[in-house]
Amino acid sequence: MTDILMPALSPTMEEGILAKWLVKVGDSVRSGDVVAEIETDKATMEVEAVDEGVVEALLVAEGTEGVKVNTPIARLSGEGGSPAATPAPPPPVAAPAPRSLDPAVEKPDLPTGSGRIFASPLARRLAAERGLDLSTLTGSGPHGRIIRADVEAAGASPRPAAQATAAAPAPTSVPAPTLAQLGYPDDSYTLVPLDGMRRTVARRLTESARDIPHFPLTIDVEIDALLVARTRINGLLEARGIKVSVNDLVIKAAALALKQVPEANASFTPEGIALHRHADISMAVAVEGGLITPILRRAEQKGLADIAQEAKNLAERARSRKLKPEEFQGGSFSISNLGMFGIRQFGSIINPPQGAILSVGAGEARAVIRDGQVVSRTLMTVTLTCDHRVIDGAIGARWLAAFRALIEEPVTMIV
Repeated sequence: MTDILMPALSPTMEEGILAKWLVKVGDSVRSGDVVAEIETDKATMEVEAVDEGVVEALLVAEGTEGVKVNTPIARLSGEGGSPAATPAPPPPVAAPAPRSLDPAVEKPDLPTGSGRIFASPLARRLAAERGLDLSTLTGSGPHGRIIRADVEAAGASPRPAAQATAAAPAPTSVPAPTLAQLGYPDDSYTLVPLDGMRRTVARRLTESARDIPHFPLTIDVEIDALLVARTRINGLLEARGIKVSVNDLVIKAAALALKQVPEANASFTPEGIALHRHADISMAVAVEGGLITPILRRAEQKGLADIAQEAKNLAERARSRKLKPEEFQGGSFSISNLGMFGIRQFGSIINPPQGAILSVGAGEARAVIRDGQVVSRTLMTVTLTCDHRVIDGAIGARWLAAFRALIEEPVTMIV
C-alpha cells in the first residue's frame, strides 16, 4: 500500500483545497501521472503520483478545504496489482484523514521543486537527530527515496543537543483575546474567515517585521524625462501591440542599479550573505484575498518590450492563480508600486529572504527650486526598505543614487 500525500507545493504552504480529482477508484496510475488539482495559498496546481499502482481509495473529497500538508489524500495498491482483498473502502469524507502518528510508518515525501531530496518524513527526522546531511546518502526506497534504513545504516549517533531539544517541554501560548472580550458585540461586525493566502501573508509579514531589522531610505526622483521617453518608446512599439508602463521602466532601472551596486542584491542566511548573480525582480501583485510576488528573472538582461510583455502575463496569471511555483518562489529584490492608487509615499515590509524592497509612489507635479527659480517638475517618491543585516545605510544610499541616475536619464538604460 502507498499513500498519496497532500504535497507542499510552495515553501509557505501549510494547507490547501483539494479542488478536483482526475482519477477514480480502480484506475491504474504511473509515476508522473497527474491525479488531482490542488488550490494553494498562491495558485492552482497539479499533483503528480510518484509511485505506480491502482487507486484503492480517495480519502479526501473534491472541494475539501483546509487539507494539511502531508495528509493522506489517496491510497494506491501495489504496482500493477489489484486492490487488496479487504472490505470496501469508505467513500470520500469531507474532512482530511489524520496522518499516522506511528514513527515506524514510512510516508513518501513529494518534491516541491528541482533539487528537492526524496526522503520519507521519518528519515528526515532521524537524519536531523543524528546530524546527517541527506544529500550525502543514497536512497534504497522506491525511485531512490531515502528511507529509515538508509539513515540507520549511516551509523551516526544522536547529537546531545537534538536529544535535549526533544526532551524540552513545549512552550504554551496565550490565546489572543476575542473581539467580544475587547468590547465588540457579536452583532456589530461581520467576520470574514481567513483563507489560506491571507493566513500565510499574515504569518510571513509578522515574522518579517518581528525578526528582520528594517530601516527605510527615501528620495524624490524627477521623472519628466522618463515620461517623455516612455511616450516615444510606446510610439515605436504601437505596431507590435506592446505598451510600456512606468512600472516596467522602474523594474528595468532597479535591475540595472542592482548590477551597479551588487552588494544590494543580497540575502541574509545563517551561513553568510548570499550575493545574487542576477537581478530577479519580484513585483507585488494584488489578488483577491491578498498579494503575490511573481518574478521577472534576469531582468537586467531583458529589453523594455520583453519586460512589459512578461510583467503583464505574470500579473494576469497571478490574479487567476495560475502561476507555477518557480514563477513566484525566490527572487532577489522586490518592488511594490501603489502610485496608480494615488499614494504619494509609503514603506513596505521586506519579503524574506530578500534583503530589500522598493516602495514606489505616484508621480505628481510639485514646485521645486532650480537655479534659484521655482519651477514645476514631476516627482516620484520612492522608499528603499533594507535588511540592516545585509544592507547598511551606505550601500542603500549608493543603490538609490544609481537608481535615480537611471530614472532621470532613461537613455542610460538602453546604452
